[in-house]
Amino acid sequence: MRIRFTAEIYEWSARRNWFFVDVPPEPSADISDRPRMPRGFGSVRVIATVGGTTWSTSIFPSGDTYALPIKKAVLKAEGVGQGDEITVDLDALDG
Repeated sequence: MRIRFTAEIYEWSARRNWFFVDVPPEPSADISDRPRMPRGFGSVRVIATVGGTTWSTSIFPSGDTYALPIKKAVLKAEGVGQGDEITVDLDALDG
């Protein structure tokens, strides 16, 4: 399942220097409806791309949406930070 969305980068209030974007509600519902192997914290494995940077990670349930962690290396490579809007290509993996 591939998804493209634009979202604002925010810093997690529980931990400084941890940055995320939220997957919008509609694609989050589509992701949560698909059967998958259970993973820690209800996470879903994904491949994410922002600009020219692609990485493997997991998205985590956060209310009715999922949160995608944005690695510091991605922020630096793409020249973005807290408060910036970015376009994300997300490939949710089945396994």
